[in-house]
Amino acid sequence: MSNHLIHTPDAAALEHLAHRAVSELPQIFRDHLGDVVFRVQDFADSEMLHAVGLSDPWALLGLYHGRPFGQQSIWSTGEMPSIISLFRRPLLAECHRRGVSINDMVTHVIVHEVGHHFGLSDADMHRIEDES
Repeated sequence: MSNHLIHTPDAAALEHLAHRAVSELPQIFRDHLGDVVFRVQDFADSEMLHAVGLSDPWALLGLYHGRPFGQQSIWSTGEMPSIISLFRRPLLAECHRRGVSINDMVTHVIVHEVGHHFGLSDADMHRIEDES
């Protein structure tokens, strides 16, 4: 009997993929992401889900939390940095469901969440994706 191990990326591996996805963005965007924190956890917590009107933790792949870049001010002191969270288990399930690589899925989610950092809505991003 053979023992086939399937490599499932851990949080550190996904964080590495997220940073690689950011490094591939145009410089003009990277210049404004220096203070954004990237983190990976297995699932969104109930507060995160509630913030986006969801109840199913499998339905959320990533989340931007913070003040969009265009609304930031030097007068806003003491605020927590903006955070882009990736949710490992839903990401892996979505990769399997769509038949895409984890690298491609992480890149897609990072680009989407970076869009929120620059003030784009979900509708804006869907329109951009439909045009390309």
